[in-house]
Amino acid sequence: MGTLPSIDMAATGTNIVRMRRQTGMSVQDLQRIFGFSTPQAIYKWQRGTAMPTLDNLVVLAAVFGTTIDAIIVRTGVSKMTFFCGIPKSTLSMLGNRLQN
Repeated sequence: MGTLPSIDMAATGTNIVRMRRQTGMSVQDLQRIFGFSTPQAIYKWQRGTAMPTLDNLVVLAAVFGTTIDAIIVRTGVSKMTFFCGIPKSTLSMLGNRLQN
């Protein structure tokens, strides 16, 4: 099987910084939105040393007016190589077996 996709945390952090700046928000603005007592989590997201939880990604996407997919940067295989997480080669093999 080929390489599975993964998240490029550094590039995702760069996206978070870019989108935050494009919306005119400060780190402190995001801190207030999330109700964090300190901004450390947001700085970690931006540096790519930690990822926001799925719940926090949903909020970031809403705040930035975008989608979770636009925030996350994937590496490995292209989106076209997989269908619902199943490699196309596996789908082809299964299709051939069903036809026989």
